[in-house]
Amino acid sequence: MKLTVSGKNIEITSGLRSTLEKKLSKLDKYFAPEIIAHVTLSVQRNREIVEVTIPFGGIILRAEDANEDMYAAIDIVVGILEGQIRKQKTKLERRKHGDSLRFQQIPEPERHDDNDGEPQIVRTKRFAIKPMSSEEAVLQMELLAHSFFVFQNADSGEVNVVYKRKDGNFGLIEPEF
Repeated sequence: MKLTVSGKNIEITSGLRSTLEKKLSKLDKYFAPEIIAHVTLSVQRNREIVEVTIPFGGIILRAEDANEDMYAAIDIVVGILEGQIRKQKTKLERRKHGDSLRFQQIPEPERHDDNDGEPQIVRTKRFAIKPMSSEEAVLQMELLAHSFFVFQNADSGEVNVVYKRKDGNFGLIEPEF
């Protein structure tokens, strides 16, 4: 697995880069050598944030952690990714769908800095959606660590939304015309 490392408000030192390479090499056994992991390190106030995104086979694995110590955050993110990999393998084997999940990488949204105090739309995400079942959408939502996921329902052809409820279960929103 190859790494692309970028920093926001932080200089990527050789020690930091070598620690990332060493820790993330634990995941090499799960991926083909041409897979690229995108690592973003950032500092915001007293928080040091590590975000790792690994797109492969139409699926995106993503983990993020904010900590006072960058090296501790790296360890936590690697643990999160290992857990996601195990969870995905088990779920897909149980459902016998193989690599049926499909999701295109989301482009970086435009940033708008003009704020007059009123809430406004500050990010726009555009992505291609592929037909999938609601179970596949829930799995993809969990892999991305999001609280909702928009998808095209393979059965109805309609755009649906799955979301995580406060009680730990999931909800499905279907349009009604």
